[in-house]
Amino acid sequence: MTKAELIDAVARSTRQRKKTVALMLELTFEQIARAIRRDKRFAMPGFGTFSVRRHKARAGFNPRTNAAMTIPAARTVGFRAAPKLKKGL
Repeated sequence: MTKAELIDAVARSTRQRKKTVALMLELTFEQIARAIRRDKRFAMPGFGTFSVRRHKARAGFNPRTNAAMTIPAARTVGFRAAPKLKKGL
């Protein structure tokens, strides 16, 4: 599902204007992102949990040149689905 499809679906379900729904979705995801940055996690019961994951530095190679290189340590956001969501898959 794309962002536009999500906006359309929510607008139909709530009988709200697409512009209003788009703004609400933007604000919602902005607040989720802020929570992840601030608290390092965001939990939505029945849906799942977003959390910061750390990856250690590791050895790798450049696929173009086959030269060895070190892939630096990084942080990324991971998602763990709630059992209720997994059950419906």
